[in-house]
This record gives sequence, structure tokens and C-alpha cells, in this order.
Amino acid sequence: MTTITWRYRGGVTVRAVAAIGGGYVFTSIASALIALALPMSRADAVTTATLLSFVVYTCIILWVFATSSALRACVGVIASSAVLGALLWFVGRAA
Repeated sequence: MTTITWRYRGGVTVRAVAAIGGGYVFTSIASALIALALPMSRADAVTTATLLSFVVYTCIILWVFATSSALRACVGVIASSAVLGALLWFVGRAA
């Protein structure tokens, strides 16, 4: 019988929080950027970005659980969200 350590459970919990919360933040920023970048009518761009957000969110969840450590997952989600957030801020200021 294998014993599951608290370290393992904590790592899974941290990854779950990073995947759910961080994935949501990343996906919402990415879908806003996609909607602004698509060269179509506003309604079509928002619909397309919303549909693509399901793919983005799924990929983020898969990536978080595929990384070698929970720390790398958290740093990756936070850093990429910050980069996309800065890009969204610049695009919003330019528009």
C-alpha cells in the first residue's frame, strides 16, 4: 500500500488552484485580446474569441498538470497572464 504524502497533496492542490483560478484569468485576458485582434465585426469577433476561450482554458489546465513542479506551473501562469495583461493594456490605450 502506498502512502500519499502531504507534499504530494499540497502540490496537487496548488496545481488545481493555478489551473482553475490562473487559467480563468489567463483565458479571460487572452479572449479579450483575440476579440480586439480579429478583423471582423465586433459581434463576430467576440463570438469567435469566446469559442476559442474554451480551447485556451483546456490547454492551460493540461499544461499546469503536465509541468514538472507546482512552482513552475504557478510562475508560468502568473508570468504569462502578466505579459498578456500588459499587452491588453497597451492595445486598450492605443485604441
